[in-house]
Amino acid sequence: MEIGTDEEPQHWHDDIGDDVGNRLNWLRAGVLGANDGIVSTAGIVMGVAGATSERSPVLVAGIAGLVAGALSMGAGEYVSVSTQRDSEQAMLAMEAQELERMPQTELRELANIYERKGLSHALARRVAEELTEHDALAAHAEAEFGIDKDNLTNPWHAALASMVSFTIGALLPVLVITLSPHAARIWATVAAVAIALAIAGFLSARLGYSPWGRAVLRNVGGGLVAMGITYAVGAVIGPHV
Repeated sequence: MEIGTDEEPQHWHDDIGDDVGNRLNWLRAGVLGANDGIVSTAGIVMGVAGATSERSPVLVAGIAGLVAGALSMGAGEYVSVSTQRDSEQAMLAMEAQELERMPQTELRELANIYERKGLSHALARRVAEELTEHDALAAHAEAEFGIDKDNLTNPWHAALASMVSFTIGALLPVLVITLSPHAARIWATVAAVAIALAIAGFLSARLGYSPWGRAVLRNVGGGLVAMGITYAVGAVIGPHV
């Protein structure tokens, strides 16, 4: 009994420490992509459904919104993460030059960082020396910039995660509203989208180790408001176009 109590929390914390950077990067791209896919595409098909009772315009609008949104999300993530990666690489190059030109100054700087974090002067100096001997650039990059030089952000991973998650999220409202019976298509879409957003909010909170109640309410509430507004816009404008 004691072994399970001691080992499980340690394993949980080890997982967080080893994979938190990748987890947060994928989580951000994936959750944003899925939520945007669900909400934006649901808004499009609900708006068109409010304007017309025919299935074809709703399906065409939904597919167009899916394709455009997936490409936009992928391109946006690629540009954003590429910019972040370029900045990280520039900081690493600058730090490497400083380490080559003035190693002792950089050693004192690293020791001062650890001393400000609470280590004694002697221990901070010893830690800085040992880390410098092991990998000076890695030590300075982590301490000064919070960068893992061996695990930089990957723009292609973020772009792919956004595109795939957006597509999966967008398919739901398109399929539900086009395949449901005409009399029930609006309420069926609302129900399906609400459930999907609740699941997405729950998963994002659990993967991010945060309370899930507020995340679910934010996701579902925002999605329902968006769908309601776009449907009302379609219903008002549709008969006059």
